[in-house]
Amino acid sequence: MSVQQGNIVELEDLNQVREGMTRSQVQFLLGTPLISDPFHADRWDYTYFYRQGRRRQVSRHWVTIYFEDDRVARIETRIPPPGGENVDVAANER
Repeated sequence: MSVQQGNIVELEDLNQVREGMTRSQVQFLLGTPLISDPFHADRWDYTYFYRQGRRRQVSRHWVTIYFEDDRVARIETRIPPPGGENVDVAANER
């Protein structure tokens, strides 16, 4: 059985997020963030993990949105290209 966890962020939607947008505009495009940390209220994290069947490799994607004065100040992404850069679970669990 394949395992999916987190927020699936479509590149079309992510490409619409711009500096200066409000939190509600970002939430409309990307949905509710998986992590909204009370200790880092100006940061939203969207993460997604996918493991296909019994394979040991996991595809991991991250999008982090930073806010200043309730507007997007910076966007960081770590999304591997289609068919590329998967992470070996065994290597990370050691």
